[in-house]
Amino acid sequence: MNDSSADSNAPIPSQSPGTSQSPGSPDAANPVKAPIPMVRLDDFLKREGLVGTGGEAKVLIQAGEVIVNGEVDTRRRKQLHNGDVVTFNGEDFPVDVESLGDPPM
Repeated sequence: MNDSSADSNAPIPSQSPGTSQSPGSPDAANPVKAPIPMVRLDDFLKREGLVGTGGEAKVLIQAGEVIVNGEVDTRRRKQLHNGDVVTFNGEDFPVDVESLGDPPM
């Protein structure tokens, strides 16, 4: 009996190690990296209570009145990470993203 639909001698496709998962899935060769905690400069100023509104933060940052890690930074959406230091009105504020809690709604 010759059944051409089921060829028992046909090679079985092989899979390379780590390809048994769908593309983009984590595996031992490509572990998922956790996002690095960050807060944006204007949000940091608001959440620390240094300014009352985002508009106030924007004006002060763009006027060069905020220093990040010893340098004036006029980007209000500048990403800050743990260990960065924001200086405002002559006072240093170390960044600790986890201690800021959730942003106000």
